[in-house]
Amino acid sequence: MNTAIRAGVTLSVLVCLAGPAGAQALAGMGTEEFGLSPKQLVEAIEKVEGLIAKCMREQGFEYVAVDYQTVRKGMDADKSMPGVSEKEFIRKFGYGLATTYTGEPPQLAMGYSPGRVGLGKKNVEIFKGLAPADRVAYNRALLGENAGATFAVSLEIENFSLTGGCTRKAVAQVFKPEQMLATYYNPKDAQINKDPRMKAALRQYAAEMRKSGFAYDHPDEVEHDIRKRLAALTNGGTILVDQMTPAQLAGLKDLQNYERRVAVKNFQLTEDVIDPVADKIEREMFARRSQ
Repeated sequence: MNTAIRAGVTLSVLVCLAGPAGAQALAGMGTEEFGLSPKQLVEAIEKVEGLIAKCMREQGFEYVAVDYQTVRKGMDADKSMPGVSEKEFIRKFGYGLATTYTGEPPQLAMGYSPGRVGLGKKNVEIFKGLAPADRVAYNRALLGENAGATFAVSLEIENFSLTGGCTRKAVAQVFKPEQMLATYYNPKDAQINKDPRMKAALRQYAAEMRKSGFAYDHPDEVEHDIRKRLAALTNGGTILVDQMTPAQLAGLKDLQNYERRVAVKNFQLTEDVIDPVADKIEREMFARRSQ
């Protein structure tokens, strides 16, 4: 789902791809999130989780560092339900953001909740054992202002910009400063975006989205925009649905409808316009890399 597309970049780096410098750049690219190799991803997760546990102890809370397999399960749970295809999930739930919003903290969420999965059973039980007031303080320490920006979810969507609390403090010690920004792009995808064929595909994508009433220039903008809108509407995901004002409920319903519509269109254009071009360019890139 995370088809990384970025328009408005120069062609100069593309020319270098055919030469030794370009080959070295490709050789250094990992296939996992944030351009990491599988080994680097495991190491990064272990470091971050250890730092989160340390930070939480310093805040007076118990947190058990989650292992790689559990974080990976949380990542894989994003936009996924048993027995439901990706296309069907998109049709019913969009990105699973406003459409599944309850206002409950991730540890107490029922049903679909990548955040809960990625936090691990032990930490969920620790949270459930706290008094209501302590739960609020716990998640403020762990997640900051946005309860939905857990480590596993933020890692999966390659966007740490909404993280807070001990999670952000830990991530900032392991990942590079530029990787903490909402504008960060995976190196491999950034190289693909420099190809003129992808630029043409993006122009077609943007034109088709505008015909449908959506002002986006590339697929990755859409989910990030929904997340920002939901955070603004719900005070970072802290307002329970049954405590919303009529105006807030109306806003949530409008956002849910918008999320479904834009997600379906985005998915269709990504499959039909973006992915075929990206796949062809990537095959060529790695063919050059192996030479």
